[in-house]
Amino acid sequence: MKYFVFFLMIPLLASAQADFNTVDDSKWLTNYDTAISKAKKQHKNVLVYFTGSDWCPPCKMLKTDLFDTSEFQELSSNYILLYIDVPRNRDLLTEKQMTHNKELLTKLNKKKVFPLLKVIDDKGKELDQLSGYSMNGVIDSHIKLLEKNK
Repeated sequence: MKYFVFFLMIPLLASAQADFNTVDDSKWLTNYDTAISKAKKQHKNVLVYFTGSDWCPPCKMLKTDLFDTSEFQELSSNYILLYIDVPRNRDLLTEKQMTHNKELLTKLNKKKVFPLLKVIDDKGKELDQLSGYSMNGVIDSHIKLLEKNK
């Protein structure tokens, strides 16, 4: 009986882990060209988020400390959001998506810093960026970046 209960818990635990590692998929785009196109139509800047969702502890904490806050939800409406994940587990993305993300990594994140928030305009010009996260719950610089470039 205890094994039966354990097997019933596996999907619950797996979904909790998956949710912890990703941002809200409904708002974040994963294609650069789509993001630029929407930015042009809506006259907004693009907020690009580089993460290593399955291996980067600061990226995981940033989700909770920044992306899950109402303050971020409000400020993010001023941006087109672009999520660029570079996981170590190749099963998390399609080969096409991984290739796309690695191309953007070379183009927009040459130092391969994670996490990285980068603001670009609707022509792809880099306007501002903030790299790293100290995992102490202090997100003032992240909020300032969002307020400054909206």
